[in-house]
Formats: sequence, C-alpha cells, structure tokens
Amino acid sequence: MLNKPRLPETLNICLTSHRFPILSRATDHGFLWPIARGLAKEGHKVTVLAASSPLKKPEVVRDGVRVFFLHEGAKNLSHMSFQMAVRQRFMQLHKEDPFHLVHSIDKSGYRIGSRKDDLKVAVAYDVEATQMSQLFAIRAMKQDTLGSMLSTAIATTYKFLTTYYGGDRRLLSTADGIFVTNPEQRIILERYYLYPDFHTYTVPYGIELGDLTPKEKSYELRKKLGIPENAHVAVTLSDMTQAQELTPLLKAFEKVAIKKPNSYLIVIGNGPKFKDIEYQVLNHALGNRVVMPGAVPAAEIEDYIVLGDVFINMGSRTTGFEPTTLEAMAQKKVVLGSEVSPIANIIEDGRDGFLLRPADVDSMSNLLVEIFSGTMPADEIGDRARQKVVDLFDTPKMVQATLDAYRKILINTGLYKKH
Repeated sequence: MLNKPRLPETLNICLTSHRFPILSRATDHGFLWPIARGLAKEGHKVTVLAASSPLKKPEVVRDGVRVFFLHEGAKNLSHMSFQMAVRQRFMQLHKEDPFHLVHSIDKSGYRIGSRKDDLKVAVAYDVEATQMSQLFAIRAMKQDTLGSMLSTAIATTYKFLTTYYGGDRRLLSTADGIFVTNPEQRIILERYYLYPDFHTYTVPYGIELGDLTPKEKSYELRKKLGIPENAHVAVTLSDMTQAQELTPLLKAFEKVAIKKPNSYLIVIGNGPKFKDIEYQVLNHALGNRVVMPGAVPAAEIEDYIVLGDVFINMGSRTTGFEPTTLEAMAQKKVVLGSEVSPIANIIEDGRDGFLLRPADVDSMSNLLVEIFSGTMPADEIGDRARQKVVDLFDTPKMVQATLDAYRKILINTGLYKKH
C-alpha cells in the first residue's frame, strides 16, 4: 500500500463486551463506561455492542456513546451465539460507517478478528479474553510444601497447555494488540503465550471513583445484619464456586473469634457452593459470628465495605484489578490481598495494605487480631491506600493511555501512516 492514508484525528471505535453495565460501580467491567464516555468526550465516535440491558432497550445513546444491546428488542439476535451476533451487527454498522478499531473486552470480537484483513480494521483484546485467569486461580492454592509446589506446577502446566491450544493461541493470532492491567500479565503473555511485548499495552483499568468523599457507616445495615455497635468487622466477597477458597479465611477467623469475641465476618455472595460454605462455618463453630447475606445488589456493596474495618480478598480468579478491592482502598479500609493476585502490583505490603499467601492461616489471623486490637496504625494505612487509588486510577489518564495505545495499534497494522 504505497499511498497509505494518514491516521485520522477522530477515530471510529467499536467496543464489544457481553456485559456492559452503564450504571455499574463495583461490577465486572465497571471501568468500561468511564473509558467509553471519556473517548466520546475527546471527540471520537464510540459504539458499544453488548448482550442485554437491565432497561430492556435495544439501543441507548448516552454521553455521546451509542450502545446496542443485541439480545433486546423485536429484531434481537439472541438465536445466535453472542460472537456471531456481534459479527452480524458489526458488519451492518461497518458498511454504513467503517470502524478504525475494535476493542474486544472478552472473546466476543473473535469473529471480527478472524476477518480483520478483509474488513481493514484493527482488533485489540483485553487479556481477560484469554483463559489466563485459570492459571492465577491454580497458583493461589499453592502452599509452602514440596508436594504442593510440585502439584501446583504440574496443574499450572496442564491448564496452560489445554487453554492455550484449546483456544487462546487462535484468539491471539487475530490480535493487533492486547491490553493488560499489570506487569505480571505482560510477562506471562510474552514468556508463556509467546505474544510479542511491543503489541502489549498496559492500562491500569480501575473503577470510576466518582464522589471521592468517604462514606459514613450505615447503622441501619449494621442493625439489619445483627452486628453490635462496638463490634470489629471484616468483609469479603465470593462467587462461591469453590468452597475450599474460603477455607483458610474461616480457619483464620476461628482463631480471631477466640481472642476477639466481638469480631464478625461478613461473606457477601451466592453461588453453587453456598450450602457447603455455610456447613464449613457451622463446623468451625462460627454460626453467630459469620454473616452470609447472599447476593447483594452492586449499588449496595459499598455500604457493606464501609461497615467493615478490614476488607479481605484472597481470590485470584481474575487477572485484572478487582473493583471492590479498589473501592475498599478508596474508602480507607485496611485491605488484605493475595500476593499472587494483580493487587500485589498496587499494594505495598505493610504500608497501604497487606499481602499474604491465600493459604497462610496464621499470618491472616495474627494480622486481624492486631488490627482489631488497635495496635496497628489502621487509619494511616487506610489514608495511604485511598491516596494510592486516587492517584493511580485517574479517569482522564486512563482515557489518554487507551487512546495512545489505539493510535500505536493502528500505525503498527500498516494501514496508516503517521502524521
């Protein structure tokens, strides 16, 4: 292509994601809306293809962003797989006004990616489109014994080979760029997935913090949950798909409850293993000390976080930053996170939070006792945690970093020449 066009100032961008919660705060892809809105505010044309809307509308235009919900309305495409529905709607829109770039948050853009050369469009994916998170989940179970280390290494290798050759390799071959949120994802992509580092872009997606004023504790919620006013409270979330994931925390809290009789643990979430976890709670004689409210609406999760003195997230089944953990830091809570999860790239252990091995029961119980005893400067740690999040997840910075990445991806495709 000798007479390549110049890269236009104004881009026509298509975002695809099965879930696109416009009104989200602490939900999956809660970062996506502020990014889309920020790009539109910069003058770019932004279209989103998603599956369904709580409002049951097939199309929403808000703040300059046009969102199509493909499983809504009279002419919905729900009889197709979401990937096929995305491709069909994309083809119609692309014919009317050609897109420059598709940014697929999950695998939904794969069918477009497989035809990107014919369509003359660049395709980028978030790393969450791969199955890398399954490797993080296995590594989180590792303990400091030779047997555990060996079995974890074998399980990780097996999982990598099956996921890589079972789909990830094919998906990555259609990518002009991959977005990651932290350095560890970048290293794994290059080292194991053999994906070229110069096609990888780090943008620390977080949450839109909105009103930065820390919230007051809700005494109504405390009363509803039956937690006394002077109680010490720890909060955690779980999708309850793996009962053993909460076992170390329950064992640790059993020790805490003996030393600190006025301490409570709130476990938010619902899932297939809810009854198994409830049974574990009773087995540890924690029936009246562990509160399990079930699934909580996203808009109310912050009230539960605020009620706690400590927020615990030992899960590692996402390779990105978990929004509720960032929310807890923004609300000045002492956060206990997993040292094998992406949050380890944000938290400086002992300064603005704590990092532990998920299976380290003793360290977890000792830390909780220290926090509840008031022998630790929890307020200072909370203040530093909040400042870290506010500085790092600045929406205008994230939008600019995303836009810079889009431009580099488009230049690297060879479809355009620089200005």
